[in-house]
Amino acid sequence: MRALVVRGPGLVALEDVPAPVALPGSVLVRPTMVGLCGTDLEIIDGHIDPAYVRLPLIIGHEWIGAIDRTSSTAGPALGTRVVVEGIVPCRHCRACVAGDTNRCQTYDEFGFIRAGAAADLVSAPEHLVHALAATVADKSGVLVEPASVVLRALQRAAPHPGMKVLVVGDGAVGLLAATLARLWSPASVTMLGARPKQHALAEAAGVDQFQLEADSSTAYDLVIEAAGAPAAVSAALASPTRGGTVVLLGLAGDGVSTPLAIDDLVNSDVTVMGSFSYTAAAWGGVVELLNSGRLDLSFLVTHEYPLADWAQAIQSLRTPSGARGKVVLTIDR
Repeated sequence: MRALVVRGPGLVALEDVPAPVALPGSVLVRPTMVGLCGTDLEIIDGHIDPAYVRLPLIIGHEWIGAIDRTSSTAGPALGTRVVVEGIVPCRHCRACVAGDTNRCQTYDEFGFIRAGAAADLVSAPEHLVHALAATVADKSGVLVEPASVVLRALQRAAPHPGMKVLVVGDGAVGLLAATLARLWSPASVTMLGARPKQHALAEAAGVDQFQLEADSSTAYDLVIEAAGAPAAVSAALASPTRGGTVVLLGLAGDGVSTPLAIDDLVNSDVTVMGSFSYTAAAWGGVVELLNSGRLDLSFLVTHEYPLADWAQAIQSLRTPSGARGKVVLTIDR
């Protein structure tokens, strides 16, 4: 089968590789659309912690597909459109038993440790497979993975109706944060962005006010940092009201730090929390929102390329021009 393989820093190519087989308890899924993100660039460039990547690697951890083959009659039928949880938890360690599958003691994830979905076929444990309703567009389903990251963070922050929300970052995760924050009926959602051309996408995500510079005169009940840059973190930490909450979602790079105004945080009774990845419960929550029609994320897909044009897709990810939400690869048969 065809697969987009990374063999080392800068060594990425579309190759012919052996196809997986459907082992007992697993299914074969034929990907139809695969999202690309900044983490994929880090894998390609060799900038990600080696503890979280096993090369050579088929990339692709954000995806949607259809059941191609199964060893069971209990799961989704052949042809069913599905999304598959990327984190493969052991289900036995203390974290997994507590429901914190994102912190499983055995790190295993599609597109990082095991083969990802930028390929013609993927083998996946059946218990990680979630069926999508016919009403869910592929462009919406392909965003389940990053949406689950955001939903888990918001659930931890426990928003309440009437909150003033600030999202720092105008990329795909920031746009998802603004979209999902609307589920809690906030009084307003403001976005601190970096690119004026993202304004229209921000409005589509439910943002009331799009800013290119921080407004020091306004404080927020909930601040979501989704840019993964020291300046963005500093802006986020300077923005909560007394008793407010700051959630850090972005990854700035190993060893990167930013100054912390300790007294300001203490005197303002601010909660600062990091949120890593997603849990199985958050993943199921996003699927339920999509299947029920309460959530539609398809507006976020702005760039589509066939798998054969993977190099153009990666270039669009590196150097955005115009409005850019999610860059995806379409996997044709």
